[in-house]
Amino acid sequence: MTSVIKLSSPANQEFWEVPIVHEDAHLLALDKPTRLLTSPDRDDCERPSLMNLLHADIARGAKWATSRNITYLANTHRLDFETSGALLLAKDKPALISLADQFGIENSSKVYLALVRGSPRESQLKVAAKLGPHAFQPGEVCVDPRTGKKAVTLFEVLERFRGYTLLKCMPHTNRPHQIRVHLQNSGLPIVGDTLYGGSQLLLSSLKRDYRLRAGRLERPLLDRVTLHASELHFTHPVTSQPVDIAVPWPNDLVVALKYLRKFLAA
Repeated sequence: MTSVIKLSSPANQEFWEVPIVHEDAHLLALDKPTRLLTSPDRDDCERPSLMNLLHADIARGAKWATSRNITYLANTHRLDFETSGALLLAKDKPALISLADQFGIENSSKVYLALVRGSPRESQLKVAAKLGPHAFQPGEVCVDPRTGKKAVTLFEVLERFRGYTLLKCMPHTNRPHQIRVHLQNSGLPIVGDTLYGGSQLLLSSLKRDYRLRAGRLERPLLDRVTLHASELHFTHPVTSQPVDIAVPWPNDLVVALKYLRKFLAA
């Protein structure tokens, strides 16, 4: 059976290859591409979502689904539109309920990578700041000490550069935009996260003698929220055995880190 699910949206003329990173009789874990919704957006019904594309394939009898006898798939959690990485799906409702309960409690079952501007003083950082919807900016989240919901994230420095830091992020709660807002509030905006104060990463900003050919426009090394769901750790809903899933780092982050190490090594 294929280890990649090929999805397409003819109406939008878009195409995705979605790697399978874990599979058994009850679970399917995918490496979600960046710039693909996990599930439909109420404010933009025309934008494709991973779950809608998967369900459409199941309904039409796509080979990847029929070869696995898949008739049911539901996501146990969500990733933001620009966030890439591990997304766990349940093949039956009992597994979905069990996993939703696990991810709903306070734990560090999810691990993310984030490239941020700036650098924390310590090698480890704990942020406990309540979060709530922004009063004047629909779709945005902000720190709200009075009426916000509890949110806790642990951060660990993986690599430092001059002006940038690669962080391991371990959310202990599951609030929308939690990692992004906690980092913004800590003065460490995620590279590419323009909604929360992050800017694109350009090679011209790293390399002193950078020259662009006449008539060309520079393409950013990173022009999306540089947040990647790299690991999932949970108890299997049927066997009760621990499951550890690791997803490869995305190519855009790997390339950016190569240039940061070359030109801005700490």
